[in-house]
Amino acid sequence: MQRILFGDNQFFGVNHMSEDKARAQAMRFPTTGSVIEVLDAAYDEGIKVFMCTTHERIRDVCGYMRANAGRYKDFQFYPCMPYGVKYANAVTEHGALGALKMLLPQEGALAAILRGGVSVARREVKGLAELLIDAEMKMFEGLSTPVIFLQNLVTDLLLGLGFSEAFRIFAKHVRDRYQAEPGFITMNLPRLLDVLEGLGIENPIVCASINKIGFRMCGGIEAYEKAIATRTFRPIAMSVLASGAIPPREALEYVCRQSGIRSIVFGASSRANIRQTKHLIRELSALQPAPLRVAQG
Repeated sequence: MQRILFGDNQFFGVNHMSEDKARAQAMRFPTTGSVIEVLDAAYDEGIKVFMCTTHERIRDVCGYMRANAGRYKDFQFYPCMPYGVKYANAVTEHGALGALKMLLPQEGALAAILRGGVSVARREVKGLAELLIDAEMKMFEGLSTPVIFLQNLVTDLLLGLGFSEAFRIFAKHVRDRYQAEPGFITMNLPRLLDVLEGLGIENPIVCASINKIGFRMCGGIEAYEKAIATRTFRPIAMSVLASGAIPPREALEYVCRQSGIRSIVFGASSRANIRQTKHLIRELSALQPAPLRVAQG
């Protein structure tokens, strides 16, 4: 994986601290062209990986990348699925069966419908899960997707329900059908690592909130630092700025001093911010690792 990944929260009005900021961000990107402009800025700054949800507007971004493949020959997508709002809206507008038909892959759609129907009738989760993964991946056809993520919305729900086998189903299908590595996004890093280890999923790619104030870090900062320093997995740090609560240099210094972190994902709305963040990560990554905190008492 590359050290620096570009995220998409800013394009779709996601800010975990402020709804006003989220709305303002979304208004800056009313068209696919406005999104492409920022992606081009990141690409020209040497950031070649776009870690994105399966939001409907990403479909148009994918179409643009396919139509201009010469410019983006080494560009990679890291899809993060499912995008829950998309499913909720589709069911509201088209009903459950209509939503399923609408979201199915075009190739073999009838077979997929039948397979999905049989799975539901037999209460077999595996077939339906594979069907939905294929539906989400439809928009990325012909593009490079070396890592495919399960969104934290589902990851953490499955953790809470204790339905660990779903992680194995996801990982196997991603590897077998897409020759990609499975990734998992979570707000509970220590717990997820325990479950994945128990399933035999070795050296997993896990994206989690990692920041110096413990924002969206279930289990606490010390547990995260210990996991990063001592456990075998490939961590990606997100929410490093805690949605703007921490100044960039201070935030990135904390993350970059943890040598176990493989990659950092961030979002930005301008070339200047992209360039500044990239340079800070490069500069601060040369720092000596921070000592491991040990809980007192």
